[in-house]
Amino acid sequence: MKKLFSIFLIATAVFANAQDAKETANRFFYELNFKPKKDSTKTDKVITILDITDKNRSVYQDYTIIAQDSIMKLEIEAMQKSGQMKDLSKLIKMPKLSARVYKTYPTMKIQFVEKITSGFTPANIGYVEEPKFAWKILSDKQKIGEYNTQKATTEFGGRKWTAWFSSDIPFQDGPYKFSGLPGLIVKIEDEAKDYSWVLQGNKKIQDYTEYSYIENMMQAKGGKVNEMPRDKFEKKFNEFKKDPFATMRPMLTKEIMSQSIPGMDGTVGDMIKKQEKQYKDFFKAVDNEIEPAYGALTVGEVERTGTEKAK
Repeated sequence: MKKLFSIFLIATAVFANAQDAKETANRFFYELNFKPKKDSTKTDKVITILDITDKNRSVYQDYTIIAQDSIMKLEIEAMQKSGQMKDLSKLIKMPKLSARVYKTYPTMKIQFVEKITSGFTPANIGYVEEPKFAWKILSDKQKIGEYNTQKATTEFGGRKWTAWFSSDIPFQDGPYKFSGLPGLIVKIEDEAKDYSWVLQGNKKIQDYTEYSYIENMMQAKGGKVNEMPRDKFEKKFNEFKKDPFATMRPMLTKEIMSQSIPGMDGTVGDMIKKQEKQYKDFFKAVDNEIEPAYGALTVGEVERTGTEKAK
């Protein structure tokens, strides 16, 4: 999923002060190769990151926006110095995934979070679950890059998965929701090879924050996560995908829509129309999710964690 940052928010918040968290993390870089469409053989790829922090948690997300931090910082500082706005939408490369997946150590409880709009501001919605992966550890071993790994298999989200983990890396974690092996997952892919992650490297991050420079500068972290049962989460997120600006539209008067945006071509109305098309085009382009919709899940009680009790 793309995290389509509103250029309007950049324009209104560019002169705000960013704040950094005081935390350190081990950052593991995974290349994800995936097939966005079920009826196509076309594949896509993106670098994702798993940040394992010193605060007993990990954060998994797309690396695309964070990778542009240094460029964006220079551009925004130049705007602050000159006092003139610039259309950053022409510079920002958009991510392919929007969700963040948080794991709390040592229980490995998962919080799955998506960002939606709430009026003119972003908001976080999410659900919590505690998956228990039934790993079968095999004797097969191989070297993947610089890592000595061992094979394991499991079933999750209606797919059969094969993982290669390294006991040399003392974290029982992995990309996305995967965890629970005696070492870090170096490679994992499903039987159909619709999704395949491979570890590319790692580094230490000082003064860690899970948010990009742009999110901090825009004050667009989304605030406290509004947790809800998974079925309600999917319903709300699907409503957002169908009409991304539903909560904003009542506030968009003709006067506001006709206003020009400093440093950008066109009006607020033009920008809204462009942003809405970006959202909808992306969501239509992906129908081969890692996991099926909640109602279609049939892999046990773990997948039903967090649902409302039947009435």
